[in-house]
Amino acid sequence: MTASEVVSGDVAGLAPELKGAKEGQGEVPIASAGERFRSFDVDAFEVPGGREENWRFTPLRRLKGLHDGSAAFEAVAPVTVTETAGVTVQKVGRDDARIGEGGVPFDRVAAAAWSAFGEATLVTLDGEPEPVTVVVEGPGEGATAAGHLHIRTTPHTRATVVVEHRGSGVLADNTEVVLADGSQLTLVVTEEWNDDAVHVGSEHFSIGRDATLRATTVQLGGDLVRVSSTVGYAGPGGDAELLGLGFADAGQHLEQRLLVDHSVPNCKSNVLYKNALQSDSRDSAHVVWIGDVLIRAAAENTETFEFNRNLVLTEHARADSVPNLEIETGEIVSAGHASATGRFDDEQLFYLRSRGIPEDQARRLVVRGFFGEVLNKITLPELRERLEAAVEAELALTGA
Repeated sequence: MTASEVVSGDVAGLAPELKGAKEGQGEVPIASAGERFRSFDVDAFEVPGGREENWRFTPLRRLKGLHDGSAAFEAVAPVTVTETAGVTVQKVGRDDARIGEGGVPFDRVAAAAWSAFGEATLVTLDGEPEPVTVVVEGPGEGATAAGHLHIRTTPHTRATVVVEHRGSGVLADNTEVVLADGSQLTLVVTEEWNDDAVHVGSEHFSIGRDATLRATTVQLGGDLVRVSSTVGYAGPGGDAELLGLGFADAGQHLEQRLLVDHSVPNCKSNVLYKNALQSDSRDSAHVVWIGDVLIRAAAENTETFEFNRNLVLTEHARADSVPNLEIETGEIVSAGHASATGRFDDEQLFYLRSRGIPEDQARRLVVRGFFGEVLNKITLPELRERLEAAVEAELALTGA
């Protein structure tokens, strides 16, 4: 499969390499994932207008100026890290040679955050340290900040890291995760913001030879949360599992974007994201999932699959799901993608009600089972129980 779609009309906001299309031609090819424009320079990106492919689902008016340069990054988003044996925490500037090893910004907000952060928090994991918790606090209600977090492993390290986002305010940030050869990292990222918060984040994963990433993202809070993730392989034998869970209430916009870029042989990726939505007649809930997987010509013996499921609990809720798979070689093990959006499974409800379980309890059981596939992969019992309780609290709002 190749990128052969076209869009019509205005070419404003396209990557510079596509701007040469003559005005009036009427059709401009959409760049493949492999041609995605990247730059550290915020001015290299056009100001998005909302028609661009990578911005068309995002309500720009709710970004508080992060996209158009009007946001003033005057505040700070504090980052704290639990330090144990095998964990080194440093505060560094963007001139540190390690900053940027994870990847290059691929949209205007990411480049703006890269240009604006004061100092980066750099966490190095060595050996088999105890689980590490990183807490990112919002800059406070009405304030705006840029941030940068860099997590890296030494060769053959085995570690678990939890990154918790909480508090109020507006935050644009970049997170780099660089896995050295043979290392294994379990990463859990939670978005537990207050209701006013806006978070536009970019994640850059670099997976070394024979390294393994097990990443889980949980989006529960915030007014608008948009997280874009890119996975790249620095050597053969890399393995990435990306799991996600989102629960959107009335008025919330949760957006999950990812690109898995298979550029070397003998690597694996598995993607599973699940979202639930509930709303009321006054303000709709909206979730967006964009999943791009690119298998380049050199990436022989790739094994990949991506799946997104969305469960609509009420009226006035909208889910947009776009899985994309680009394959440039026929020498692969397997590749596939799927997407499904719907309401409760009537057969499951019927089965439970036929055994004397009231309908409201049956609905709760169905939703818990829906999310269980993701939550059960979280190996830290206290964290898993806290997130299960948070999901339960969300369910109580609908009476589901």
